[in-house]
Amino acid sequence: MEHSQDNKFEETFLPVTSVGSGICINVLPDVYCFTNKIVNLALVGTFDSFVLIDAGMPKSADEIKAMVKERFGENARPKAIILTHGHFDHVGSLVELLEDWKAPVYAHELEIPYLNGEKDYPPGDPSVDSGLVAKMSPMFPNHGINIGGLVQALPEDQSVPEMPGWKWIHTPGHTPGHISLIREEDRTLIAGDAFVTVKQESLYRVMMQTQEISGPPRYYTTDWDAAFESVKTLEALHPQTAITGHGLPMTGDELTNNLRFLVENFREIAMPNHSRYVN
Repeated sequence: MEHSQDNKFEETFLPVTSVGSGICINVLPDVYCFTNKIVNLALVGTFDSFVLIDAGMPKSADEIKAMVKERFGENARPKAIILTHGHFDHVGSLVELLEDWKAPVYAHELEIPYLNGEKDYPPGDPSVDSGLVAKMSPMFPNHGINIGGLVQALPEDQSVPEMPGWKWIHTPGHTPGHISLIREEDRTLIAGDAFVTVKQESLYRVMMQTQEISGPPRYYTTDWDAAFESVKTLEALHPQTAITGHGLPMTGDELTNNLRFLVENFREIAMPNHSRYVN
């Protein structure tokens, strides 16, 4: 696969990790959550047929492939890669993984311009919070990547390729084409960054994986009205298990009560007082 250096994140400034990095949690018999530094990838399926959701931090392809090998076997390859969105911490190792795996990639049609070289994301906004991660966010890469024709739009009927029983939900706000995934049978939710379970702006809380409900990462979220509507949409689905893009999985009454609390107090909990992206 041909690509330019801009497809990779060779100069990425990444001073952050967490105590959970490298740990893979078996959330359900066929659902796994793998923490790669500060971001979560999800795997859904079994050794002979599984899907990878998101592609982790830059320069992590070898670590991700080693995790897949340990979990599913020597020659395991995902049937597909589904992207919740295209921020650098969710597609950071995608180009390198595709060089080996050649798996089809799917994303929402509104996210594809950030994956085929047409658009870059707005830069991180350090004014949203006093936390150190927020202050460092302008140093994080905001450029898109270009995997060209390897990315396809998710089906309009909301089905998810290679994931029977699941459907995708458009949950914009953090990015225009952000999606979440729900399995209606057991109300398992893969939320991406629509909401998270750690205060992502705080370096200490990120490093220690301190669990608390929070809205999408403030420094990258550009449409707060849409972000609020997305959280309300997900809360109304009454998920019983949630894997988020950052933080530990949350289940049962704890998830129900925390999501309700987030919806009822979204402005106070999630929205920044100051941001170039807040009207």
